[in-house]
Amino acid sequence: MQPVVETLEGLERRIEISVALADVELAVKSELKKAARTAKSPGFRPGKVPMSILERSHAPGIRYDVINQKVGQALDESLQKSGLKVAGSPSLEPKQEGVPDDTLAFFATFEVYPEIMVPDLSVMTVKRASCAVTEAEVEKTLTVLREQRAEYVAEEGRSAGDNDQVKIDFVGKIDDIAFDGGTAEDFAFVLGKGRMLPEFEAAVSGLKAGDEKTFPLSFPADYGGKEVAGKTAQFTIKVKEVARPELPVIDEAFAKSLGQAEGSVEKLTTDIRQNLEREVQSRTSSRTKASVMDALLAAADFDVPKALVATESESRVAAAREELKQRGLPNAETIPIPPETFADEAKRRVKLGLMIGELIRQVGLQAKPEQVREKIEKFAQNYEQPAQVVSYYLSDRQRRAEIEAIVLEDNVVDHVLAKAKVTDETVVFDELMGTSAQAA
Repeated sequence: MQPVVETLEGLERRIEISVALADVELAVKSELKKAARTAKSPGFRPGKVPMSILERSHAPGIRYDVINQKVGQALDESLQKSGLKVAGSPSLEPKQEGVPDDTLAFFATFEVYPEIMVPDLSVMTVKRASCAVTEAEVEKTLTVLREQRAEYVAEEGRSAGDNDQVKIDFVGKIDDIAFDGGTAEDFAFVLGKGRMLPEFEAAVSGLKAGDEKTFPLSFPADYGGKEVAGKTAQFTIKVKEVARPELPVIDEAFAKSLGQAEGSVEKLTTDIRQNLEREVQSRTSSRTKASVMDALLAAADFDVPKALVATESESRVAAAREELKQRGLPNAETIPIPPETFADEAKRRVKLGLMIGELIRQVGLQAKPEQVREKIEKFAQNYEQPAQVVSYYLSDRQRRAEIEAIVLEDNVVDHVLAKAKVTDETVVFDELMGTSAQAA
């Protein structure tokens, strides 16, 4: 008989299931007979324990297991007949009223997957990002690489400025009391690199070796050191040395220091350009993908099963704990991380995942083996021995599944771009690489 499905709130549904006590007792007797063949009890040989004793010792546990099994079977049969696609695990509660004495009845409450309508992609608007790698970007990267390998030459009478390395002694006090971490001697840092707070660097800028200065510094409210966050300290500094940067010449030795075995400056420049182009391609693709996903999410007009959101939230908590463990936090497993912290992100991920899954199913965007291999081979080019990387990913099911997931997303993005209204967006290199603020 077709089960009666009761619609509760949103995606919640409820059905009634029942189990005949006669069937339960019949199954209990069958299990007791099986147990009797090998059962042991003081004073009796194995397999010779009286059934009356077995019923007292074994029947309660067997009956509990049988009821769970029968209820599970009844639930599975009812759900199969209903044709519902259940999200999460159903919860059971006994039915108290209107139940015959020879029957066990339960209410099973659960959520179902929503009905998902794939939107009309032709009315969606998405942005496709692009960014050109010019000679200026190659030259800028070369300059950064030279600065990373700079040697600093002390210069008497030199006023400290950006890119100069200064060596100082300093003492920081709050209410005339020195605080932990606020005192150092022969402390060296390069101005303009953001290692120190802006107010500190501003106070040092323009000073020469031998100069002393006292100045106030207000720590931000969200500063990492909680004992000084939001407070104002008085710092006294003494400049001991100002050194100018001396950048290495771009020659054979410089090229070799960067891993160019032949020492060819031309090949080094080509490698830098290719690396930049790969990184730009990756980042512009990510921006385009984000635009596509945002558009799909905005068009996703359906409820999301709470059970799936809860599962995703717990997954995010587990990931956060793993990240804390990687950072060396000793209490990563016990530190309180409320799942509600990730509720909005989890809901977004689940909703987007359901929409993408339906789009893949309807249009047939599954990852093809040749696409997966091509993606792996492209990824492997970032390593010294690409062939080994390809073999590793193809032979490891989990790693291959990770690449398949990426290919699926790429297929979705390509399909949406082919159907939607696309606006091409040219992104400035520094903005794309996140260096504009630093350059400013």
